[in-house]
Amino acid sequence: MSAPILYLESVSVSFDGFRALNELSLSVDDGELRCVIGPNGAGKTTMMDVITGKTRPDAGRVSFGQSIDLTKLSEDRIVQAGIGRKFQRPTVFETLTVFENMELAVKSDRRPRATLRSTLDSGQVDQIDSVLRRVNLREAHRRVAGSLSHGQKQWLEIGMLLAQEPKLILLDEPVAGMTDAETDQTAELCLSLEGRHSLVVVEHDMAFVEKIARRVTVLHEGSVLMEGSLAKVRADERVVSVYLGR
Repeated sequence: MSAPILYLESVSVSFDGFRALNELSLSVDDGELRCVIGPNGAGKTTMMDVITGKTRPDAGRVSFGQSIDLTKLSEDRIVQAGIGRKFQRPTVFETLTVFENMELAVKSDRRPRATLRSTLDSGQVDQIDSVLRRVNLREAHRRVAGSLSHGQKQWLEIGMLLAQEPKLILLDEPVAGMTDAETDQTAELCLSLEGRHSLVVVEHDMAFVEKIARRVTVLHEGSVLMEGSLAKVRADERVVSVYLGR
């Protein structure tokens, strides 16, 4: 077993009396691809907000690697530590080309005033080319991002994350709005990243989850209802009752 790269212990978050996370505890191993499912309001987005520093927990511990306490870091510092997040709606620079979006991503972890005026070195160009091939956008590198399909914009945003070489990638409903063909390609992409990066994928599309699932965590009312293989999850009466049977 690999050592955990992410560890949440007894994390609680309340908003105006509503407990979004209720002593949530889970861990993700280094290089693991973890799927997180659950009904609306289960705490999935709040969990990702806590990991990325957008929301501070009322109680509990959030650790990254062997020694980093994420609750004490700003959102920027968490990105610098090696955590990247893709939201459900793609946020790319639509007036720039695919390559220019990637160029900004490669430079984003350095001092902005210096890097935005600088040119890419050959290593950075090779890095961008490699990532674009991985996310199925090598042939579209000169296209303006706004002209891409919804699925291609999702891939570009994932590519922009990969360009920053994160250790942990959080994907929030990555196939929402995609065609069946794009969904299949995104499943292949996620599987290709397993081992190179740790991934936490929050998704409602169970057909997609079936394509990529190794270990599944089911959230309900802010805590873990159960964890295990997809077959084990699907056979659990509690999961069927609160989520899969809906």
